[in-house]
Amino acid sequence: MSDFDLLLTGGLVIDGTAGPGAARHADVGVHAGRLTLLPPGSRAGAREVRDVTGLAVAPGFIDVHTHSDGVTLIGGETGRDLAGASVLQGVTVEICGNCGSSLFPALPERLAAMRAETRVSFGGDVGMYEGFTEFAAAHAAVPRANHLASLVGHGTLRSGVMGPVDRPATAAELETMCALLDRALTAGAAGLSTGLIYTPGTYAGTDEVTALAAVAARHGKPYVTHLRDEMSRVEEALEEAVEIARGSGAALHVSHHKTAGKYAWGRTERTLPRIAALRAGGMDVTCDVYPYTAGSTALAAMLPPWASEGGVTALTVRLADPGQRDLMRRAIAEGVPGWENTVGNGGWDRISVACAPRHSETEGHTIAELAAARGQDPLDVAADLLVAEQGEVTIISHSMIEDDVRRVLAAPYSMIGSDGVPKPGGRPHPRWAGTFPRVLGRYVRELGLLDLPTAVHKMTGMAAERFGLAGRGVIADGAHADLVVFDPGTVADGATFADPLLPPAGVHSVLVAGETVVRDGAGTGVRPGAVLAV
Repeated sequence: MSDFDLLLTGGLVIDGTAGPGAARHADVGVHAGRLTLLPPGSRAGAREVRDVTGLAVAPGFIDVHTHSDGVTLIGGETGRDLAGASVLQGVTVEICGNCGSSLFPALPERLAAMRAETRVSFGGDVGMYEGFTEFAAAHAAVPRANHLASLVGHGTLRSGVMGPVDRPATAAELETMCALLDRALTAGAAGLSTGLIYTPGTYAGTDEVTALAAVAARHGKPYVTHLRDEMSRVEEALEEAVEIARGSGAALHVSHHKTAGKYAWGRTERTLPRIAALRAGGMDVTCDVYPYTAGSTALAAMLPPWASEGGVTALTVRLADPGQRDLMRRAIAEGVPGWENTVGNGGWDRISVACAPRHSETEGHTIAELAAARGQDPLDVAADLLVAEQGEVTIISHSMIEDDVRRVLAAPYSMIGSDGVPKPGGRPHPRWAGTFPRVLGRYVRELGLLDLPTAVHKMTGMAAERFGLAGRGVIADGAHADLVVFDPGTVADGATFADPLLPPAGVHSVLVAGETVVRDGAGTGVRPGAVLAV
């Protein structure tokens, strides 16, 4: 008689905790989607036994920051291949709804207009949903290989009640937003996110966000923020986030913490001690980070916030007006109070086109290169491309330095998030396919910045605790059977900016809910994943 469905023998178990004994040799039994930790050489009975001698067995990685809300809803081979890139690197849970952008909630009368704009953010007609329950049902109809949890995006919530308008919310509108947020959190959403550099979130003041974060606090769920500025005003923006957390009572999580742009390089030497001091004083504050010096976002985010009021259609109308272009050009050159101004902090030579579906010849080139080749001003090149693509242009911004990335990775309260933007076509940022093996290969094995148990803890147990993923992120008796088996001596990212979906090396197998979704580095086609209610 078999005690287990699967028995992994001879491996080095990295259990996802940060305590003594986090790495030890043990056997791991899997039965009915749950784990049992056994002494090495236990000789337990199992329907299948895999000898993983020389390999590490860890909890499945939890990607705490993704924009993968709709990738499996795109459908077809394209959607499956994009979704599979995350799974192949060992990710068993993705947390989406970040940076203020989710696929719910909205008032019924706003759904059609919002659905028409989801292609820009998510690369296809992936829908827009009244609430978390409807979002989960849509995913259940299109099975996925790994699990998905979702935050409530403040920008989506705001647009879902008010529309994409640049004004304060009325008392009645804020009350409606709080009610929709409360309903989503009750149904299982994992927290509240903001993207305070993105429209329409950037139109909101601190008081509005604090009122919404208080709803998350009542549910014991975190306030997760893309700061209002990660560049020259990063310290001021961090203090706004602290003010929101203190005013609301919510735990604070800073998304993809960075100090980007030439005027902010090195400022992690000030932001990280500030976060450490807040923690020492009793504040519940954490952050995440990706292991690259380049970010990725929408090309429209390079323009002043007023340009996008009213949504994509209104933006393209403004971009077609030479006078409006001149105003945008001046705003980039002179700055706008409260606006991050990525180009002003770096330059068009640091902004390359990642995805322009109908103009693939621009992909991989910087806006400055395209402007020089065409004899145009860079703003006009960007404007023409946005008009031609109806706003659907993704870019890569080479805006950080390695020293800052390493400092955040090493911080004891940072966890790992890819910030992956899985959209069809083009040259997306390689972080979607490479983040976790890159940390393990480059920053653990090659550079020794982190030891293996610490790195795995950042990817698993720490993440599960922050986002309320009970029974996940650890290898322990009764835990969910989400596992990754990898070779610490060879694990490495394969994805590059030129070929961004290349799979990693050294990731041997991945289990989700006790089923093998990756075997010998290749997907099996099994899809046991679900949307998790937290």
